[in-house]
Amino acid sequence: MDSTKKGVLIVCDMLRKEILKKKQEALKKKRLWVRQWISRRNSVGASNSLCFELRNEDPSSYKNFLRMDYYLFQYLLEKVKPLIQKEDTFFRKALPARTKLEIVLRFLATGNSFTSLQYLFRVPKNTISTFLPDVCNAIYTALKEFIEVPRKEEEWKKIQNGFNLRWNFPNCVGALDGKHVVVKKPPGTGTEYFNYKNSCSIVLMASVDHDYCFRYVDIGAKGRQSDGGIFADCSLKYAIENNKLNLPKDAVFVADEAFPMKPYLMKPYARRNLTKEQKIFNYRLSRARRIVENAFGILTSRFRVYEKPISLIPEKVDSIVNATCALHNWLRIKSPNTYTPSGTFDYEDLDNCNWSPGSWRNEIQPTGIINMTSHPPRYPSTSATTLREKYTQYFNNEGAVPWQDNMIF
Repeated sequence: MDSTKKGVLIVCDMLRKEILKKKQEALKKKRLWVRQWISRRNSVGASNSLCFELRNEDPSSYKNFLRMDYYLFQYLLEKVKPLIQKEDTFFRKALPARTKLEIVLRFLATGNSFTSLQYLFRVPKNTISTFLPDVCNAIYTALKEFIEVPRKEEEWKKIQNGFNLRWNFPNCVGALDGKHVVVKKPPGTGTEYFNYKNSCSIVLMASVDHDYCFRYVDIGAKGRQSDGGIFADCSLKYAIENNKLNLPKDAVFVADEAFPMKPYLMKPYARRNLTKEQKIFNYRLSRARRIVENAFGILTSRFRVYEKPISLIPEKVDSIVNATCALHNWLRIKSPNTYTPSGTFDYEDLDNCNWSPGSWRNEIQPTGIINMTSHPPRYPSTSATTLREKYTQYFNNEGAVPWQDNMIF
């Protein structure tokens, strides 16, 4: 072999070694456990800096940041910690349960992207995506007692009494409504989730009691399904019609035009050629039904994750909806003045016969949650029609309230 060829081989070998060295160095960089700026999470991440400062210096901002005060946060943390705290390993320490809960509460409160939360809390976005449904499920499990469907007749009668005293609608045990929660189109699903608004969604069906708390939720129906079909297939309809709920005799739910009228489900008269008596029935039903409308309004104004379409798979969205409904009830019961201060809900001025919209109505209407559609009148059963007529007679006679004539137009 002459010297020229030998020199070329030496140069080629050197280049090969240099390329191999660079590949190995690049591989080492990729194998880094933690980026340097993330490794400083314990000192400058929001969990140990901003949250700490707000808690000690500005409690009202702390409430706004996580939608609850520090004492309620500590209570919730103690409940969920056994369910979400992982064990440390030889290679790294587990992410604290407190940080996980703060991140998820901030996500629910704002709907911020995982990338934004990553930089705020210094936790990788893929890690956030992984633990988010686990924390949401833990919140729902920890607060399940606040959102359970009543099991005894006495519990239903308490709700009945509340609707009668506060909203003047006897025998009512719940205001029923549904919302489409808009999601990013799940891959490989075709038009299964495609709804009437030309977006993809899952449906939240809920019944609300006299004090704006969710007492039944059914989540996960696909947006393509008709709204009437959603109620027909939901577990509440099955439970009512098969006597699974221990409802009191003559118990009824109230709903809007999107629902079918049943002997246990009252809806308003169609809004055309109404008599005065029918208008009064519609007004009285509206007073009771508006409770669920307000509950949904507060839910979406407090948890801005509903402000725009949720870019997660439906299973994770189900967990988010469950968690927010449980949080809504818990905060409504434990901290009503903080969670729903005066002026939050619609207010009726009975002395002057007018009503003022709740503050939630002044919020920008979210694009991530939309109403169910109204449907052409169906043909209700004779028993359902007869019951509505009895209510109409009652509201116009012995059950009349002094201001009702001035509230219809």
